[in-house]
Amino acid sequence: MKNVNLKVNGVAVTVPEGTRILDAAVKAGFNIPTLCYMKDLCNESSCRVCVVEIKNNRKLMTACSTVVAEGMEVFTNTPKVRASRKITLELMLSNHHKECLSCVRSGNCELQTLSTEYGCDATKYSGAMNDYDVDDVTPFLVRDNNKCILCRRCVAACNTVQTVGVIDAGNRGFATRIASPFDKSLGEVPCVACGQCINVCPTGALREKDSASDVEKLLADPTKTVIVGTAPAVRAALGEEFGYPIGTDTEGRMVAALKAMGFDKVFDVNMAADMTIMEEGTEFLERLNDPNATLPMITSCSPGWIRFIEYNYPDQLKNLSSCKSPQQMFGAIMKTYYAKKLGIDPKDLAVVTVMPCIAKKFELTRDDQSAAGVPDIDVSVTTRELARLIKKFGINFAALDPKTEFDDPIGKGSTAGLIFGATGGVMEAALRTVAEVVTGEKLDNVDFKAVRGTKGIKEASVTLNGKQINIAVASGLGNARKIMDDIKAGKSKYHFVEIMACPGGCVNGGGQPIVDSATRNLVDVPKTRAKVLYKKDGKSELRKSHENPVVKALYEEFFGKPGSHTSHEVLHTSYVKRDRF
Repeated sequence: MKNVNLKVNGVAVTVPEGTRILDAAVKAGFNIPTLCYMKDLCNESSCRVCVVEIKNNRKLMTACSTVVAEGMEVFTNTPKVRASRKITLELMLSNHHKECLSCVRSGNCELQTLSTEYGCDATKYSGAMNDYDVDDVTPFLVRDNNKCILCRRCVAACNTVQTVGVIDAGNRGFATRIASPFDKSLGEVPCVACGQCINVCPTGALREKDSASDVEKLLADPTKTVIVGTAPAVRAALGEEFGYPIGTDTEGRMVAALKAMGFDKVFDVNMAADMTIMEEGTEFLERLNDPNATLPMITSCSPGWIRFIEYNYPDQLKNLSSCKSPQQMFGAIMKTYYAKKLGIDPKDLAVVTVMPCIAKKFELTRDDQSAAGVPDIDVSVTTRELARLIKKFGINFAALDPKTEFDDPIGKGSTAGLIFGATGGVMEAALRTVAEVVTGEKLDNVDFKAVRGTKGIKEASVTLNGKQINIAVASGLGNARKIMDDIKAGKSKYHFVEIMACPGGCVNGGGQPIVDSATRNLVDVPKTRAKVLYKKDGKSELRKSHENPVVKALYEEFFGKPGSHTSHEVLHTSYVKRDRF
């Protein structure tokens, strides 16, 4: 490809032909602010915050859409540029409900940050303001258009990346707002609760439904024994809320913080992920050996994905594994086996989970999630909500012991369960167990690297007892749709498929710490977080689910064997066709 030479603020830089000024500036060492732009997602050129001056050009040009040219001289921070950006920001603020002190995004709001940097007067352009009802009818998501700046990042995430398509811009001019079809609430349209719209929103216009206050009430109730379980991906991202770099492992401090908050027991949901492998692996082998069984079998760990298939591919529900997700298995085990072990009534045992996902909040409302006659899970909070709780409890996260361990007896999980947090992790964990069960021999190498990485669709084949097994891994619902269309058309060559709703898997879930566009333009966030999980896995002595002593004890003492009658009653579920409108 031909290279282009230009100068950015006097600094010479060479970039490939077709590069945007925004990227050339980064290479030259200069950041240009953006609000509507986000790398690999949205390039609307609508916010006008990224304008720059170009020598011999009268007009200010948008850096996110203007392509470099040979000999171009760009200036990113002239008085004219700064004045334009300030006016643009002040006009946005003129139609923005400025409730910063009570907004969950305060301190991590891109509009707030830029307004502060440019010394904006929030009341300079006072006048008419739009006033919208807050859409908070779902159990998982809140949309507040009064804080929306119409960047359309959420629209791109929903329509282009996830292909769910339940939001778009409606009306024109001053009346433009983000809306759902027929002006319905998000609870009345086929929103799958993936939360990717929240992750890309630059303001507080989109947020998860808060459950932190419910946790506080449980911890304050002396009649309850309160247990908490944390998902694999949480430890790989929680530190970001406390100033740690992306890709920092804060497992020990996370456990210490939960203990300091007053939970009676702090457990690792990795253990339930191991149970998922035992049940799902058994189910896969049964289908593989049954000529009348439905293949490919598709994993069922991601509740956003489950909601997606129920809405969009109801005829393929039989392809889904009947296993509950690790969250629901964790709660079911707590309310049955562990409650019995403690000698308490399941209704007096409260189970809280910390998840990288807002779809887990929806999952609590599904039918068939009450193994002991009470809900498997009482409250699910996101990684972000946990961070807010830690701060509210006055806990100094950095001062906590980084070597604090999960509680016994159910705090032990294998790192096969741990890598569930990354796309391909469920498949790799399953292969480690299934391969040894089928062959009866120990694997020399348990690393199935063909299913690793953040590529949207990955394919591989493994040979088990002379039979070739074709597998696929997809993350992001746009990629899931491609695989499902082939399955629906009868063109699929796969035997086993893993699907995660969120691009990159749970490490990039809708409940994880929000990363601003400038950082996302420089860092591969899912890949960097996933490295935490694979690094721990590589150093672990327990890397297979079926070797977990806790799992062995659960089957010996309670479930009997994978796929048993008790297992199906407690650890398995069913699915429903959902009407789109």
